[in-house]
Amino acid sequence: MLINFAVPENGIFDKDLRLNNRAMKQGIHPENYRFVVFQDMSNGYSFLSKSTAPSKENIKWTDGNEYPLIKLEISNTSHPFYTGKMKLVDTAGRVDKFMNRYKDHIGKKKDKEKEK
Repeated sequence: MLINFAVPENGIFDKDLRLNNRAMKQGIHPENYRFVVFQDMSNGYSFLSKSTAPSKENIKWTDGNEYPLIKLEISNTSHPFYTGKMKLVDTAGRVDKFMNRYKDHIGKKKDKEKEK
């Protein structure tokens, strides 16, 4: 016997939850979704999406309309996991500051490893 699970009458859905308003909680989802441009500040990549995040800046998009701008420090185009690059481009310079502070220690550690 084959059961077609795409049809609610075949038992996959409860009668009370059959694709009506009770399937999701009421009153917890924001109503003010709008189109927003997200821009990666490390490489300039931008994309248009919907969001409820507040913004004080606007930008003109390629379709000629003006949208709120959300600035990102990192996105999928600059994240080391997606790019395959090991060095993280940090806008605040924290990685470079760390490397400069401990370059002598790191150099000594590499020299000890070479001696072994």
